[in-house]
Amino acid sequence: MAFKKVNIYTALLLRFGIALFLFSLCRVIFILFNYSFYPDLSFGVLVKIFYGGIFFDIAGLLYLLGLYILLQIIPFKFRNLNIYQKITNWFFIIPLSLGIIVNLMDTIYYKFTLKRTTIAMFDQFSNETNMGKLFLQFTLDYWYMILIAAALIFITYFLTKKVTVTAVSQQKNSYYFLTSLFFSATIIAFSIIGVRGGYRHSTRPITLSNASKYITKPNQRAIVLNTPFTLLRTYDEVALEDVKYFSQSKQETIFSAHLTNISDSLFKKKNVVLIILESFGREHFGALNKDIPNYKGFTPFLDSLINYSYSFKKSFANGRKSISGMPSTITSIPSLKTPFILSNYSGNKINSLASLLKTENYSSAFFHGAPNGSMGFDAFSQQAGFDAYFGMTEYGNDNDFDGFWGIWDEEFFQFYANKMNNMKEPFFTSIFSVSSHHPYKVPEKYKNHFPTGKLEIQETIGYTDYALKKFFKTARKMPWFKNTIFVLTADHASTFSDLSQYKTLPGYFAVPLIIYDPSNTQLKKLNDSTVVQQIDIMPTVLNLLNYPNDYIAFGNDIFNKEVPHIAINYLADYFHLYKNDLVVQFDGKTVIGVFNFKKDPLFHVNLISENTTEQKELINLCKAFIQEHNRRMIHNDLSIISNNK
Repeated sequence: MAFKKVNIYTALLLRFGIALFLFSLCRVIFILFNYSFYPDLSFGVLVKIFYGGIFFDIAGLLYLLGLYILLQIIPFKFRNLNIYQKITNWFFIIPLSLGIIVNLMDTIYYKFTLKRTTIAMFDQFSNETNMGKLFLQFTLDYWYMILIAAALIFITYFLTKKVTVTAVSQQKNSYYFLTSLFFSATIIAFSIIGVRGGYRHSTRPITLSNASKYITKPNQRAIVLNTPFTLLRTYDEVALEDVKYFSQSKQETIFSAHLTNISDSLFKKKNVVLIILESFGREHFGALNKDIPNYKGFTPFLDSLINYSYSFKKSFANGRKSISGMPSTITSIPSLKTPFILSNYSGNKINSLASLLKTENYSSAFFHGAPNGSMGFDAFSQQAGFDAYFGMTEYGNDNDFDGFWGIWDEEFFQFYANKMNNMKEPFFTSIFSVSSHHPYKVPEKYKNHFPTGKLEIQETIGYTDYALKKFFKTARKMPWFKNTIFVLTADHASTFSDLSQYKTLPGYFAVPLIIYDPSNTQLKKLNDSTVVQQIDIMPTVLNLLNYPNDYIAFGNDIFNKEVPHIAINYLADYFHLYKNDLVVQFDGKTVIGVFNFKKDPLFHVNLISENTTEQKELINLCKAFIQEHNRRMIHNDLSIISNNK
């Protein structure tokens, strides 16, 4: 039975109310499925979040339903005809259903990115050739979300049909036109206010950062937002702002990305091998978590390697995506806001370990077992100056394909070792592993072979650790082995965490950083005090080699005691810069807080009111870093050509 027939404007209002209700319901579902990320949500905080969410839902729905609204407010009597309403109903049902679907998809995908999906996601996966299989696997893994989507779409259809429009009364055409024009103008005015997020002259179209007004912690922003809004508002990603916190000369005294050789020693022509491990969060290492009683971890081989290496307990990634890991580690460019590969500045000229070492007659190659083109890594390796790229095509044996992401790590690491054996020394190579990735499968022959732990990924962590053990066993027999510096890290931390220590903002970015030189017995220590980051890898390697020229890097040599040792990353509209035990939280304009992330990893106690000298230096360092980063990105100043000695 339908509701009582109403006029077309009341019908429009009722249906918009239905849409708001369904988006709020999606928000409830989002919270329920991601509650582990929000353990301290109070009723008062939720009320504020849902209140703020209404503004973003209104804006998102105005974008989605704009055509439907227009079709309802045109000042002609045929709007009230039954056939017209039946047709235009679908301009309401279909866009709203799509909005529901992407909201529910993000309910699952949030666990992987810790933020609402933006348009950059489509660029990230634009080169993938296995999307069909991945979509099918996700469908099987999260079948219950399909049922929830179907139920909400049915509710959409059912409630839409319940609202029916009354026939137009016998009114003079002039009166009908004038009243229609009045109501249409009113609806248009309210639509503009809804999209702008307010009625004041100074109000600008509401954007993602406005969600911070309704939250107490940065990660809560994802609850306030909705995915249709974040997708539509980022279709033309805004460029970086050329900020001026200091004069350029002052900024460069605080932080500069122009690095100069600090050694007068001869250049060491040692090989360099950089191993980037998919999702290998620091959490999974027993040797890096000895403070946790009886915790063995899932990396027995790497734990043993750490005993002969220089490694860190305060090491951080500069991003949360695989596509961020390669630029950070190889070019010393962090992914702030948008991964460099996807940014407006991805075409900038850059220097990298490959291009800089090429000036010293190094050969180079990048290895990734995924189908060629995946993540755009092949294109970026060319931009970074690698001589060669080896992917699934070059591997040449699809029998070792895991069915989802690429060649199994065990086989591809052996391929990697043997390929290096045929390369001209000295060489620089890098490999990006693939097996420790959703859907977290191991080869059939290794079923029940590795500890499974409480997380699906941990079995695959054990498998890749075993693949590394076999790789090093093979590499030790190679003539180049002893003349090689090995650097191991992760592209980003794991999507899920089991240990409470890693269910924190610092934990979301905690990755290993291991430097192993089989010919240098002095390079052996577990450093538990120095803060380091992925972008430190390039300058550290270059200084270990006594590289003689200047270059651009946003990181620092981790062994240089004269420079600040920091880590910076960006999440939920906030920059976070770590140094010693402190972290500053900065939104680009206002310092939100200063916290002791060692004693207070959940950021409960804001220390900003203490206003210590150390805090002031940390805040200035954060601002100087951002200013230097943005200026060099905007002005295409990421490499040195003529200034080399």
